[in-house]
Amino acid sequence: MIEIKNITKRFDSLEVLKGVDITIPDHEIVSIVGASGAGKTTLLQIVGTLEKPTSGSILFDGKRVDNLPDKEMAGFRNANIGFVFQFHQLLPEFTALENVMIPAMIGGCRSRDAEKRASQLLDYLGLTNRCSHKPAQLSGGEKQRVAVARALVNNPAVVLADEPSGSLDTHNKTELHNLFFDLRREFGHTFVIVTHDETLANLSDRTIRLQDGVVIADVTNNNKNT
Repeated sequence: MIEIKNITKRFDSLEVLKGVDITIPDHEIVSIVGASGAGKTTLLQIVGTLEKPTSGSILFDGKRVDNLPDKEMAGFRNANIGFVFQFHQLLPEFTALENVMIPAMIGGCRSRDAEKRASQLLDYLGLTNRCSHKPAQLSGGEKQRVAVARALVNNPAVVLADEPSGSLDTHNKTELHNLFFDLRREFGHTFVIVTHDETLANLSDRTIRLQDGVVIADVTNNNKNT
């Protein structure tokens, strides 16, 4: 369970988040929506320990993580949180397989074991024949599936996605949205997704709406994506 308690974030005189409280149970798929500048990405970065809040706390299963020393925080992040970004953030000089392996290698996994795990994920995502291709040789949808595999390689409890379908066409958007629910069913991951895509938001278990740095709505959606 993720507990976001009274989070504020200030950049000089600009207050981006103004006391955000959210609880996210295990295995839930939550979408965070709102206009540009509402504070969505800042909140996601704080939950992911990429950014520290000005005040408030973030707890994972009762353990506070926002105030950990930098090295311990990095280790926690690598082991427990996967990230999917809008523009993939794949390293162009590495193959799909190598890109997926990187977080496992950073976490101390042996090369052989990292390669096995990465290969299994790419196979699960239908990319077996693309393992040796570099990002420039992949389609937009393939790049995003490689990014999803990379996010999952350390088997994190939580996957944070920032506009994951923002750069995809309609077909690939639908495939990616369905993939998140397939992964939740198969592996039990928790997903927190920042999105402008109302279709994805409505498919999620909950939709949390931010406006000017505060939560203005937290709605449970009635759908069959179990």
